[in-house]
Amino acid sequence: MIVVSDTSPILSLALIGRLELLHDLYGTITIPAAVRSEIVVTDQRGVREFTEADWISVHPIDPSALLKLLLREVDRGEAEAIGLAVQLKADVLLIDERQARQLAQYLELHVVGLLDVLQEARQRHCIASVKPILDDLITRARFRLSRKLYQRTLQTAGELDHAHLA
Repeated sequence: MIVVSDTSPILSLALIGRLELLHDLYGTITIPAAVRSEIVVTDQRGVREFTEADWISVHPIDPSALLKLLLREVDRGEAEAIGLAVQLKADVLLIDERQARQLAQYLELHVVGLLDVLQEARQRHCIASVKPILDDLITRARFRLSRKLYQRTLQTAGELDHAHLA
């Protein structure tokens, strides 16, 4: 399975010490050079965990008209991740930003966000619960999501009863 990732899923999980979830679910992750650069220049905790993850490989991206068009719409890391996913005919593209996800879906890529990763990790018994990881992402990694999406994520995971939705 070929899995390409943008910066956000990798960095967010690394910041809370849970980067191994990606390895547990997908094995090897492929990233473009721009994503690696965005992660290592952050100078945040979690960078060490990323640099030690030998299951994350950097793959060069061919310059193309598609990449140039993508760069007009999204940042370099997102554009290169989408372009690399197209180039490698990836099975999965890990990406969170809304506009980048829409572009990737338009290009008929199978898009998975970090919340999807948490759901899959719970279903495959890699984690016992989504909530503590989601709370860590919000508080420690500054992962942004609406209260409605937070509740929907917990409900989908079976960790929120209907009384809390009112």
